[in-house]
Amino acid sequence: MNAYLKSALTLAGVLLARQSVAQVTFFEQDNFRGRSFSTESQVGNFDRYGFNDRASSVVVVRETWEVCEDVQFGGRCTVLPPGQYPSFRAMGLNDRVSSVRALRNKARAAVTPQVTFYENENFTGRSFATDKPVWKFARNQFNDRASSVVVNGSPWELCESNQFRGRCVVLRPGQYPTMTSMGLNDRVSSVRAVIRDQRSDDYRHAPAPVAAPDYRRRNNERLFEANVTSVRAVVGPPGQRCWVEPGQAAQTQGAANIPGAIAGALIGGILGHQVGGGTGKDVATAGGAIVGAAIGANMGLGDPPTVSQNVQRCEITPNRAPPQYWDVSYDFRGQAHRTQMNTPPGATVTVNAQGEPRT
Repeated sequence: MNAYLKSALTLAGVLLARQSVAQVTFFEQDNFRGRSFSTESQVGNFDRYGFNDRASSVVVVRETWEVCEDVQFGGRCTVLPPGQYPSFRAMGLNDRVSSVRALRNKARAAVTPQVTFYENENFTGRSFATDKPVWKFARNQFNDRASSVVVNGSPWELCESNQFRGRCVVLRPGQYPTMTSMGLNDRVSSVRAVIRDQRSDDYRHAPAPVAAPDYRRRNNERLFEANVTSVRAVVGPPGQRCWVEPGQAAQTQGAANIPGAIAGALIGGILGHQVGGGTGKDVATAGGAIVGAAIGANMGLGDPPTVSQNVQRCEITPNRAPPQYWDVSYDFRGQAHRTQMNTPPGATVTVNAQGEPRT
């Protein structure tokens, strides 16, 4: 059976079965593929079911569930309302879930949505977290400073002006290593959680959160060294430098030499008058005037005159900014791999048994 068809049938079965019972189903691969594990009750340690640090996607039926990276609901946890989550990567939990529990009544009420802003991209620099609406970031000394953000629990609305005015964007739960693509880098001035049942126009939603690579070592994971085959520093696109300098420009052509035409007509008429006699003399006079006028009108038009004026010149210049990232290729067990790193690597990179980078 086709792998995608099998996944679709499995997903349909999860959504249709036991509609009256809260249930969560984890899948070993993205997009609800691979081996799966379902539960209707809390699981304090996935290792007992052979699924520790293996989940890559999940379907939540009814109730809200909390998934945690450590056993017994420890470490970093994320709250997932009912829905389909085709990838844990954007939440930073891919292959990291170790425990899960349904949040009911008081337990669910105790978990509050939260948003954390960082002063620099890739979640670095000074940070500011809140679980309540902030009408004016200036009161927290964070106005127009946020460059990356992590959203937990539920969507949040970010606005570029105080009191949720100006252009606003709704961010789904996940990690956003840069806010440049959404046009809000260093521009956020207010924020508030989006109520679960509140309608939100689709156009206000930002693109799905970018999957931030998680290179941390997993529990009891064996590591290896792979040889780097090539490294390429990637910078932004080249720029353009323009300036204005004095120059010469050709005068517009097309205007006839009127004085030359008049003089040519007179000279041509005089010469034509000397030819023939009677009617022939009149014809020669007229013909000489016409030819003379045409010659005189075109005198001096071979090289159009130039005038002095300022002229703009431009040239393409290389981007001299620091590299945005390093594109790294490496070989592991005879297979070529490629990844992006924030710092240049050495002669080798550390990987796991599947060739995935680790730190």
